[in-house]
Amino acid sequence: MLLCYVDESCTARVYWIGALLVPDTVAIPLSEALDRVMVDAAKTYGVPADAELHGYEIFHGRRAWSGIPPRARIAVYRSAMEAIGTPGEVAIILRGVQREGLSRRYPNPRPAHEVVLSHLLERVDGYAASKAEYALVIADEVPDQAGHRADLGRYRVSGTGGYRSRRLTRIVDTLHFAPSHVSRLVQAADLVTYLFQRLELPGTDPRTARVNEQLWSLVEPRRYHSWCWDPMRRQS
Repeated sequence: MLLCYVDESCTARVYWIGALLVPDTVAIPLSEALDRVMVDAAKTYGVPADAELHGYEIFHGRRAWSGIPPRARIAVYRSAMEAIGTPGEVAIILRGVQREGLSRRYPNPRPAHEVVLSHLLERVDGYAASKAEYALVIADEVPDQAGHRADLGRYRVSGTGGYRSRRLTRIVDTLHFAPSHVSRLVQAADLVTYLFQRLELPGTDPRTARVNEQLWSLVEPRRYHSWCWDPMRRQS
């Protein structure tokens, strides 16, 4: 069984959702490794050991990370990315959409989260099939959870729609939603997705860009698929 942890990260330009696919035998060791990252951070920097590993908050020194020097915050982020990138069985899938293109192409566009989640689930289903596995999806809490669950039911019966519609057969049960502060692996999905969208930001300071790239290199070998859909660009 694959446990698929999902979280979103967006800018005014692009809406991203990332998935961290973790075999059931790896989930507890990885969660414990992330707990150790926070225990070390508590001892070294005084951050509460139960603080959330949240990409935006770590990078910008918000909430539990307020007052922690930038180098220390980046060191913690690095340790977390090392933990995520170490298990060879972990896979990362990232999907995005150009928000302006979505609004320009469709008079009444579907919400960006709904669009991107359908694309992500297509790829999760395909990855699970390639491994002869099934996947259970656990996502960070979002509005309209009932609507997203209903969408999954429809995708099972009639497919996801669009130019590469797929009928989902490898995602079990329903979509499960959990508050990120109680799940280290939802937090891991957030760290990965937030960092990936930072790689795509135009006009990033060169020093900041180098830090982003160095951190991303720790999980790059685990990237199975990433793509951002531009609705105004014709599909080949």
